[in-house]
Amino acid sequence: MKKYSLIYIAKLSFPIFLANVAIPLVGIIDTGLMGNLGNISYLTATSIAANLFSMIFWSFGFLKMGTVGMVSQAHGKNDYNKILDILLRNLFFVIIISLILIFFQFLILNLTLNIFELSKETQNLYQDYFNIRIYSAPGELTLYIITGIFIGLQKTKISSLVVSCFSILNIILSIILVAQYNLNVKGVAYGSLLAGYITSIIFLIYTFFYIKKFINIKIDINNIFNAKQIKYIFHINLNIFIRTILLSFSFLWFIYLSNKIGEEYVAANTILINLVNLAAFILDAYAFATQGLVGYSIGKNDKNLFKLIVKNSFILSAITSIFISIVYLLIHKEIIYQMADIDLIRNLTVDYSIWLIIFPLISSFCYQFDGIFIGASQTVELRNAMIFSSIIYLFISVILTNNFINTGLWISLAIFMILRAVSLYYYFNRIYLRFN
Repeated sequence: MKKYSLIYIAKLSFPIFLANVAIPLVGIIDTGLMGNLGNISYLTATSIAANLFSMIFWSFGFLKMGTVGMVSQAHGKNDYNKILDILLRNLFFVIIISLILIFFQFLILNLTLNIFELSKETQNLYQDYFNIRIYSAPGELTLYIITGIFIGLQKTKISSLVVSCFSILNIILSIILVAQYNLNVKGVAYGSLLAGYITSIIFLIYTFFYIKKFINIKIDINNIFNAKQIKYIFHINLNIFIRTILLSFSFLWFIYLSNKIGEEYVAANTILINLVNLAAFILDAYAFATQGLVGYSIGKNDKNLFKLIVKNSFILSAITSIFISIVYLLIHKEIIYQMADIDLIRNLTVDYSIWLIIFPLISSFCYQFDGIFIGASQTVELRNAMIFSSIIYLFISVILTNNFINTGLWISLAIFMILRAVSLYYYFNRIYLRFN
């Protein structure tokens, strides 16, 4: 049991923490690059487009989350042939999904242009970003599979290295293409595109070599496309897909309502959301580590181990969230001023910066519950909890925004986070039924 102490989970989470910090830094750097070009249109276009692709790509987050649960349980049984089948099957899914997205790109583009009320200049910049980023789907979705495989195997240093390489390469390429070659929104889009392909190719090769250490690599078509397995995966992944698309849509809805208030609010809220996401990804390190550990405890049929993992992960998450809030309280203004050079945006962002301090703690609980349920492959409960939370959030966000404008919008997002935690807590005892 000592192996799964607070210190062990913290050590397991630390490399994920380092990698996770790099993920929102991409958004923060991109926001800073666009926010310092002296024109709100650059920041607004990039914000809406980047959030759209976050919603689209993360809607297929089951490629990662479903993989973690299945791989961790196969790892508990030391079944590497099954792990290989999971990898190959999901790569096939990536090819199909990417082709569908690319085929329907013009429909998606026109639909979003009709939804968001943008100036002509912002529309053109948005379209420039969209036309490039859509082709990054194969690379970025493949990274979901690779990170899911290694988190499930409790090799978090490897999964963290994958994410770090992608994020750091993305940042470097974006800075070079924007600052040196003056490509503005095209530069940040090309940065994501190139980083996705380079990183996915390198680590996909590594993944096959890693698995080869345990088994001989043999591609068995019958196993990969086994009807029973595909039905099971479809069941799990469909629930995660519904859950994730609702979660992603909720944040895109936040940007949409910001746009209804005014483009300057899109810019200000984008800066704040990127900093909220930084805190979220730091706290998610514990959730990601918990996914693999929970799946492992279920594979081992060890109920006491499961309880210990859950308790220790919540303690670590709560302590870290309080620390993040204190840091934001002390230096939020300095950070905001580095991310935009327009006084209107700076002042507006500072006016609502209280939410940077509030959000880490109130949102930390839902992140941990997500990790626990994903690791347990309890995807029906994840889906139902998100449906419940999203419906209430969409309803109250309209009412509160109409009455309290941007403050109402932030209040509704905070309520959404609390509802996610409460609704998953309601289902928590169902996980115990998995243990004999």
